[in-house]
Amino acid sequence: MNHAFVAGTATTAFGRHPDKTLIDLAVEAGEMAISDSGLERSEIDAVYFGNFLGRGIDGQGVIASVVARRLGLGNVATTNVEGACGSAGIALRHGVLSVAAGAATAALCIGAEHMTRPGTEAITKLLTEAGEMSTDGAAGLTFPGFFGLVANAHAARYGSRREHLAAVIMQNRASAITNPNAMFREAVSADQIASGKLIADPLRLLDCSPISDGAAAAVVTDLAHTTGSRDGAVRVLACEQTSGPVGIRHMETLTSFPATVAAAQRAYKSASVGPRDVDVVELHDCFSITEVVNVGDLGFFPHGEAHLAIAEGLTTSSGPGVVVNPSGGLLGRGHPVGATGLAQVHEVVAQLRGTAANQVPGARVGMAHNLGGAGATATVTILGAA
Repeated sequence: MNHAFVAGTATTAFGRHPDKTLIDLAVEAGEMAISDSGLERSEIDAVYFGNFLGRGIDGQGVIASVVARRLGLGNVATTNVEGACGSAGIALRHGVLSVAAGAATAALCIGAEHMTRPGTEAITKLLTEAGEMSTDGAAGLTFPGFFGLVANAHAARYGSRREHLAAVIMQNRASAITNPNAMFREAVSADQIASGKLIADPLRLLDCSPISDGAAAAVVTDLAHTTGSRDGAVRVLACEQTSGPVGIRHMETLTSFPATVAAAQRAYKSASVGPRDVDVVELHDCFSITEVVNVGDLGFFPHGEAHLAIAEGLTTSSGPGVVVNPSGGLLGRGHPVGATGLAQVHEVVAQLRGTAANQVPGARVGMAHNLGGAGATATVTILGAA
């Protein structure tokens, strides 16, 4: 991985985009990322496109080729990748691997999703395809339902309570206020959270990331092509991907995601760093309880202490260690599922360049963690300031 650099990144605003299509959003993010990289279009020789719902909503296949054509990239290699909510993280890994192997000199990685048009019921049904359809899907289990089970299991095993979940929401929503691309830019109170609509006990409305539209992109290249980067290229120290159980019947526990644990361990080894070396992490908080579990799985705090550490503010900029989701995370920034992993990378790159909206002082090592399904796939990317 030491031969791969992120030379440019971009993200659209996340939220509702009734006047734009999935392709429009993807092209917008791609254009901005190429511009940010300082590279010429002729230097891009591969496109990796992460998306989960495009075919189900729009009936459009070969989206990577459609986007590449709209971007004027010519006859470049184009690849579509799908890993549910982890699609963009996987697209980035493909780009990193192609550059590291010498198969591409510059790869454009894009993730995009347009989710708001079909409506909540239709989107909820489509999202269940990221679970095991023959069992969990047939029983009617939705992802709010699954993560409600996770929250109850965590409470029974580690003693987490509603106030610990509320702390996650309030911290992430507070961070999103200053993020110009975030869907939600207002603070919420504990009373607002507690009075929200019950979705899947104990999860209420604000415990759930919102249905969103948006796109994000990154240009990955080798050292020889980083000199034109306007704000400085960021080194890829590790970019790992693993898989885990798809359905509940194969899960040994509901309070840990084996894919995240394995990807993190591999990434730390590849980057020759440990959890204490990470200054900032954008991790997957599709639900409030997911952040609690992931803080433990990534090794920042023991599982029995993660919820307490978050509630005490130890994962914020006022804490002594890693800062978690200073962009607002999925709960504040929004969660267009196919775009999330690259939006995380965009935020981490900004931190390492020193240009982030909620800048972590002296950030030198950053992590992006992207989870797909109920832990069916995970990517962990560690980036280092050049």
